[in-house]
Amino acid sequence: MTAGSAPSASSVHQAATDGAGAIPRHVAIIMDGNGRWAEQRGLPRVAGHRAGAEAVRRSLQAAADAGVEVLTLYAFSSENWRRSDDEIADLKGLMRYYLELELERLMDEGVRLRLIGDYQAFGPLMTRQLEAAVERTSANRRLTLVVALSYGSRSELAAVAAKLASRAVTGELDPSRIDEATVEAELDTAGLPDPDLLIRTSGEVRLSNFLLWQCAYSELLFTPVLWPDFDEAAFHSAIEQYSARQRRFGGR
Repeated sequence: MTAGSAPSASSVHQAATDGAGAIPRHVAIIMDGNGRWAEQRGLPRVAGHRAGAEAVRRSLQAAADAGVEVLTLYAFSSENWRRSDDEIADLKGLMRYYLELELERLMDEGVRLRLIGDYQAFGPLMTRQLEAAVERTSANRRLTLVVALSYGSRSELAAVAAKLASRAVTGELDPSRIDEATVEAELDTAGLPDPDLLIRTSGEVRLSNFLLWQCAYSELLFTPVLWPDFDEAAFHSAIEQYSARQRRFGGR
């Protein structure tokens, strides 16, 4: 990443309001196509995941260079547990490897790590490693990297509903006062701005149970590029397309 600091939240928000030249505060990416990338090359699927990890590094670089404040990556969905035991084991190994390899880079570049989803499902060892990385990077402010692990938006919303219902039963919460802000405060992403731009690679055109509440007004961009081939130029192209759009939020 290049030296320098990201623009303030207020200046970015003003750019987003103005339209032309806007930089999204929050970019979310559904990283899709690792398996197809490997198959096209006659390689095992794990090779696609390794190449995909390199695309993560490039996108993080590009986001920081562009002045994006938050980058959220859909790394492992709650549905991914249906994959073969061998592929899951490979994914876990890669996550541990890159976590150890990249932690110093995150520190050097001022990147704060945040996790959403049921990441404890990856077992106690990885849970400790992940939480240690979150703690170590907690004071960094240049960019927030949100990694969704064992995440599913429907289960997130169900958990919020259960929590609010429990508070209502005990009398802590008046059900008639539950509003959008009440729900948002209980989401995994509480305290973060909603994604301005959601990118999905590989040509698939669906949200796949990702940030369904948070992306209610996000600009959606679907690209045929497979995730391992998604580079800085592709990221900046997505930003340019976002900047050319007029966001009305239903106002006109």
